[in-house]
Amino acid sequence: MAALSDWFWDERFWLPHNVTWADLEDPAPGVEYPKAGHLLRALPLALGIFAVRIVFERFVADPCAHILHIQAEVSRRAQPNAVLEKVFTSISKSPDSRQLDGLSKQLDWEVRKIQRWFRHRRNQDKPSTRTKFCESMWRFTFYLCIFTYGFCFLWQNPWMWDTQQCWYNYPFQVLTPGLYHYYVMELAFYWSLMFSQFTDIKRKDFLIMFVHHLATVSLISFSYANNMARVGSLVMCVHDASDFLLEAAKLANYAKYQRLCDFLFVVFGASFIGTRLIIYPFWILNSTMFESWEIVGPFTSWWVFNSLLLVLQVLHIIWSYLIVRIAFNALMRGKVRNYVNSHSEWLQCRHINIIKHILRFSDFVQ
Repeated sequence: MAALSDWFWDERFWLPHNVTWADLEDPAPGVEYPKAGHLLRALPLALGIFAVRIVFERFVADPCAHILHIQAEVSRRAQPNAVLEKVFTSISKSPDSRQLDGLSKQLDWEVRKIQRWFRHRRNQDKPSTRTKFCESMWRFTFYLCIFTYGFCFLWQNPWMWDTQQCWYNYPFQVLTPGLYHYYVMELAFYWSLMFSQFTDIKRKDFLIMFVHHLATVSLISFSYANNMARVGSLVMCVHDASDFLLEAAKLANYAKYQRLCDFLFVVFGASFIGTRLIIYPFWILNSTMFESWEIVGPFTSWWVFNSLLLVLQVLHIIWSYLIVRIAFNALMRGKVRNYVNSHSEWLQCRHINIIKHILRFSDFVQ
């Protein structure tokens, strides 16, 4: 284990040339640098956030759904059948014609009756509109709060206005309480999303979203461990800027306020494109790739970090294209929702998201 730890925390990978971990161990009195051990504090906080979410959905979101007359649909339940349940859970939720014929002979049921049973059984696992409304209201509340906190925090710090401040004296940059709380809160939230996947209604994208949350947690932790927290805070704030708008559009969609939904979707699209295609590449990538090269110089984790940010930018371009395409066709058809429903398969690209919960189109469609 010691050898594995030494290999993982190799100074030549994590730190610039001529800097060692020992140089960061004993800062001046009252000064603290980011340490990987700090990230462990996000785990109990994630459990706390998960508990807050349960209380919030029960006593805040659910009454709001009731006021808006969003009912919990009661789907017709499939009659108990051990044979079909075993096929449904272990073989296929949508059996093919050969399987249907075999089940028909085994149970002495008509094929149409078996197909109806599987349809009712699949519908039992689908979350109701009320459930999705409560989940979206929780995410909207958190995204709005964390964006407000992050923006107010960065407004008071020099690296928001001069990105070269992200690299001066790197990696000997002081960890302020505000920066620490911002990082740990973001990290704890994504840990809580991983926890909640095992208690929420299991969706078809369970595995993909689990991998997505794990990648997000890993990348937030990566930027903190090598003290790229200043530029990491800018990345998080830029991505938080449009998340709450999408959740707001979904809330309007579930409440059947179509005009408000369309308006919020347009605002979301403008915010998304402005932050991901203008601010992110010309402000953040310019700093991580060029300003850091001149001030600090490249090193191994620098190459990894920038490679991931470039991959993220490629995804931004793809998602922006899809947003523009949806908006254009919506104008032609007169309704965002109708067009989105016919393009849900395109929107599954959200699962490739690496660093943030950038886009949740399929949830929006649902």
